[in-house]
Amino acid sequence: MRCFRPRSSKAADEASAVVEKRQASQSQQVSTDVREGVEAGAQQDSKYQLSRIMRPDDANIVGNVHGGMILKMIEEAGCIVGTRHCNAQNGDRCLAALVRVEKTEFLFPMFIGEVAHVTAEITYTSKHSLEVQVKVLAENILTGAKKLANKAALWYVPCSLQNVNKVMDVPPIKYASEEQEEQGRKRYEAQKLERLETKARTEEMVPPPPNPEDPPKEQHTVGFSQSSLIHLVGPSDCTIHNYVHGGVTMKLMDEVAGIVAARHCNTNIVTASVDAINFHRKINKGCVVTVTGRLTFVSNKSMEIEVLVDVSSLVEADKFRAVSAFLTFISLDKDNKPLPVPPLKIDGEEEQRRFEEGKARYLQNKAKRLADKERQQ
Repeated sequence: MRCFRPRSSKAADEASAVVEKRQASQSQQVSTDVREGVEAGAQQDSKYQLSRIMRPDDANIVGNVHGGMILKMIEEAGCIVGTRHCNAQNGDRCLAALVRVEKTEFLFPMFIGEVAHVTAEITYTSKHSLEVQVKVLAENILTGAKKLANKAALWYVPCSLQNVNKVMDVPPIKYASEEQEEQGRKRYEAQKLERLETKARTEEMVPPPPNPEDPPKEQHTVGFSQSSLIHLVGPSDCTIHNYVHGGVTMKLMDEVAGIVAARHCNTNIVTASVDAINFHRKINKGCVVTVTGRLTFVSNKSMEIEVLVDVSSLVEADKFRAVSAFLTFISLDKDNKPLPVPPLKIDGEEEQRRFEEGKARYLQNKAKRLADKERQQ
């Protein structure tokens, strides 16, 4: 039988040191892996994609997907990525609430059977808000062809689940460069200023809805196409805070604007763009929402429609203007080619004032598109 002599004290110390060194190295490697995993998870939480096939109930009678449905998907993706990011820290759990949507262009129409790929990415964070940029790709799954259908920028604030009026801090994101951070800061300051400027407009007096018993209006006038939709807010419209999703409100606004546009030109119509929308007051479950749309300006091939969202309570004497925005629609023929739009017949100083203001916005947006096109060339 072979016998083993015990190691000397010096040899035992050397062996122990080797083991401790190896364990420390492994522990350091684990810590590095954990840290990198956390950082990768945080980076992943700042981006999100959802995909959905467009069904017949998402579109109009000729197969064009409603702009309101696309806006709803954009808001859902933004809410998910914003909520995930804001809950990546300790403290109260929270939900990202939509407070603003920047001007949104509808670049190409989407059709039944196409798949919408909605990608949302956090591009700027302040102490109490975050900017989410969203792109929508439309894929024809029969041919594999893809096109960029929409781009949008949305602003969210995280509201505590314990107290909806408590705004939580937003974890900062990492920027690729100082220039990128500075550009985000400029966008933040610009939208903050515009929100303050437009808040006064949402507090104006609510106009009375048109009376069905009034004599019919002349065709192609503001009164002829003006339309209203009354909606009782139910649980399916709401967040876990019991106030309405911003995407639901935008969908209702697009539906009413579409009715106004269709009544004016009596053709197939699609959403071309949505000006910036500011959400100043929450709409609670159980409220009655009246969404009113009216034409403000008509060019040769487009229609600007102002949409007003007024809210009233069934149990309290509370009535207020929650949101207002301008949506632009175009008229299409059976081959989805633009058609001329009938001129708008103006009646009175107030309609003339709104028409001139709409014309100024139209010319400003047209000049901006031309400038952007020249820069790209």
